[in-house]
Amino acid sequence: MAPCLSIFFLFIVTFCVTLTAAAAGGHYSLPTFFPRPAYQSLIKHAKTPKPKLPFKTRYFPQTLDHFSFHPKSSKIFYQKYLINTQYWHKGAPIFVYTGNEGDIEWFAANTGFMLDIAPKFRALLLFIEHRFYGESMPFGKDSYQSAKTLGYLNSQQALADFAVLIRNLKQNLSSEASPVVVFGGSYGGMLAAWFRLKYPHIAIGALASSAPILQFDKIIPWSSFYDAVSLDFKDVSQNCYEVIKGSWAELVAISNQKQALAELSKAFRTCKSLHSTASVLEWLWTAFVYTAMVNYPTEANFLKPLPAYPVQQMCKIIDKSPSGATKLSRAFAAASLYYNYSQTENCFEVEHEADPHGLHGWHWQTCTEMVMPMTCSNESMFPPSGFDYKKFAEQCRMKYGVLPRPHWITTEFGGERIEKVLKRFGSNIIFSNGMRDPWSRGGVLRNISATIIALVTEKGAHHVDFRAATKDDPDWLIQQRRQEVENIQRWLDEYYVDLRYA
Repeated sequence: MAPCLSIFFLFIVTFCVTLTAAAAGGHYSLPTFFPRPAYQSLIKHAKTPKPKLPFKTRYFPQTLDHFSFHPKSSKIFYQKYLINTQYWHKGAPIFVYTGNEGDIEWFAANTGFMLDIAPKFRALLLFIEHRFYGESMPFGKDSYQSAKTLGYLNSQQALADFAVLIRNLKQNLSSEASPVVVFGGSYGGMLAAWFRLKYPHIAIGALASSAPILQFDKIIPWSSFYDAVSLDFKDVSQNCYEVIKGSWAELVAISNQKQALAELSKAFRTCKSLHSTASVLEWLWTAFVYTAMVNYPTEANFLKPLPAYPVQQMCKIIDKSPSGATKLSRAFAAASLYYNYSQTENCFEVEHEADPHGLHGWHWQTCTEMVMPMTCSNESMFPPSGFDYKKFAEQCRMKYGVLPRPHWITTEFGGERIEKVLKRFGSNIIFSNGMRDPWSRGGVLRNISATIIALVTEKGAHHVDFRAATKDDPDWLIQQRRQEVENIQRWLDEYYVDLRYA
């Protein structure tokens, strides 16, 4: 949402699967696996420095609960937002990024597209932080204390936050006629599309990039995500795909040995001795999934510093490995690109979960409303697995004391008939997706109407169109952004014509 992510992203993959693989002497079952919404990192875990961005930071007194009138509903918390008025004048457009599961500076730093187009439109830029992420904590340090506080963390409250803040800002600027266009990537892309549907009187259009709004219930096959990850690697190299696919059985075989943890600690150059073999699986799994997501055509540092087309680089490492190397050692070498492209570290903190962008609230969201069932088919390079809702629900109950509502998102925003809902009630939404992004399988991939447009690129990765333009951008990416700008211009032209004759 990813991340999911959105990671992501997640951001971001935060559901549970049970992996069972055959091993000598019987079957070895790895524990229930939660791919992390954050990023396992190397031994240095200094606090991530805030990027220097051309925005001013502001805080808005936001209402805790927009949908009830209990006395505590009126509690105020301070919601963070970033603003840039460099090119704006009264009456000109306001471009709003609907923040997702992390601190808002992270998304602003990776959404250079909005900064790139602001001068053309003379737009005010506004990045709003999602409640319960970054500094926007309704209950301060106690915000994650229990379900009693976390109960206010959901997409409907977040959308209402955006609506209230935008209206208040326009009033304060004495520019209530300024048209608003919302932008979002991954989970933020879902929020942008939903915002346009729920609050069409506030936003005249939405650009939703890599937004998996069809990833819920049974709208698409549950294996789609991991089949897509696997295809990314398979299309580069059949051998690469086969090596990764075969590495899990080797991991299980080692896991059954008496000195398994010591052997794996040495093989994976861990900074500290391992306590669980499952953490090795998770470490590898995370690297392959996230690298597929951010298989950008240029160097980038979104999830990790990575080279251009990192999937190709991973496969090159595997394909050029010595002939006698095991599949597991080759998989480790490839995954090391994700964790140590800079080549500055000597060991890995495989069992340490770093969360530099504050993504852990996504665990709660996936245990409540953001239920996106996923499985691994026999075509996947990951071990075949199913989705056990009862087990998933029980884990959520044990962790938070709540049960998921697997059908709520499709009830609230539209389910299997979402395309008909969009066609009948929606307009001025762009869904952009790149087919190298596994989340694209849950996105809108065809035009629904003349004003609900799908821009699909064969080689695009996770909201790559939102990244700042560079001299090395391929023609297809330049063209995709050009189409987005043309559609936004059309929305604005139509709005100003309507305003003139209103």
